[in-house]
Amino acid sequence: MKLSRQEFLRMSMISAAGLIVPSFPVFQKKDKGPQIKPELVKEFVTVGHGNFDKTKEMLNELPALLNATWDWGGGDYETALGGASHVGNRDIAQYLIKAGARYDIFSAIMLGKLELVKSMLTIFPETINAKGPHGLSLIHHAKKGGDEALPVLEYLQSLGAS
Repeated sequence: MKLSRQEFLRMSMISAAGLIVPSFPVFQKKDKGPQIKPELVKEFVTVGHGNFDKTKEMLNELPALLNATWDWGGGDYETALGGASHVGNRDIAQYLIKAGARYDIFSAIMLGKLELVKSMLTIFPETINAKGPHGLSLIHHAKKGGDEALPVLEYLQSLGAS
């Protein structure tokens, strides 16, 4: 079989790509270690609602719990930060954020971060209807934030959030 110059070059490029692509880090599988036991995830998320000492203890023992998510069923996912946020536990929320937890609009609302909330809702206005863990609204999180979150509550209400 005789290949034209163009076919030869095309086949060469395809072959070379096959040799190069697997060497890129995004295509290599890394051993991340074992999965966290589900009962530990559930316990961490549960204590993250209100037991500061146990939250710190568990995170010190197993840092991978920081962003672990528990599935309560029916698409109701929650992290320890999510739990702390919807019950208004500022100390645990701030501790987890400082430890590197993934921050979201619900946490920002509960902590009273008005400028951040405004930015997020300006970019994605449909988020006004977003539901957090257990289907709780943005307004719920603002109310749980107390006096520090009052400006956020007023802002959300001015947008028609319920």
